[in-house]
Amino acid sequence: MSPLLEVQGVGKRFGGFVALDGIDLAIAQGERVGLIGPNGSGKSTLVNCMCGTLTNETGTVRFDGHQMNGLAAHERTHRGMARSFQLPRPFTTLTVAENLRIPLLYSAATRRGIHLSAADSDARCQELASLVGLAEKAGKYPRDLTQVEMRKLELARALAADPKLLIADEAMAGLSQSEVADIVNLLIKLNERGITIILIEHIMRAVMSFSQRLVVLVSGKKIADGKPDDVVNNPEVIGAYLGQ
Repeated sequence: MSPLLEVQGVGKRFGGFVALDGIDLAIAQGERVGLIGPNGSGKSTLVNCMCGTLTNETGTVRFDGHQMNGLAAHERTHRGMARSFQLPRPFTTLTVAENLRIPLLYSAATRRGIHLSAADSDARCQELASLVGLAEKAGKYPRDLTQVEMRKLELARALAADPKLLIADEAMAGLSQSEVADIVNLLIKLNERGITIILIEHIMRAVMSFSQRLVVLVSGKKIADGKPDDVVNNPEVIGAYLGQ
C-alpha cells in the first residue's frame, strides 16, 4: 500500500541558510508519528513545506496519491491535510461553535461538494465540541476558555476540516502534567477514529506515550527514524540533544 504522505528529497533555503537538506519521509495511513528535534532543527519548516505555507526548492510532497507541489495551503487542506498551531488564534468575537463552523463550511463541505443545512452544521459543530471535551463550552467565547481548552479548540478547528492527516504542532506547550496527559489521550482517541497524526512536541514523556514511531531532525537533516525506544537511545540523537 502506498504511503498516505510521501516526502522525497525536500530541500529549503533561506538565503545561504540550509533549513532542510534532502528530507525523505513516508507516513502510512493510521500511523502515530512523533517529529522531534532541537530548536532550529527544521521541524516547522518541513511542516510548512508539507502544508503549502512555504515552497520547497527541491523534492516533492505527495499526499493520498496526489502531487502537492504547486498547491496552495487551502487546496491541501481541501484534500485532507490539516494542522493545528502552537499558538491558538481563534476568532475572538465568535463562540466555540462558530469557530468550528468556519472550517466545517469552507473546507470539509467544499471538499465533499455538499451543502450543509443550518441544522446539520449546528449538529456537526456540537459533535466536534463534544469530541474534544468542549460540549459545555460550545456557546462560550475563547476568552472564557482555560489554556488547555484553547488547545482543544485549536485541535477541534483542525478536525472540522475532516482531515485524513492531522499535524499537531506543540499542542501541549505550557500545560500541566495532567493536562498533557489529557491531550495525549485525546490525540490517541482521534487516531483510533482513523486519523493519521504527526505530533511535533518537545515534551518527551508525551511524545513517547503517543508515538508508534519517532523521526528526528537536526540542522535540517533527518538523523533517525524508527521505534521510539531505539531512536531515543541512538547515540547521534543523544549527542544532538546534549550538544555533543
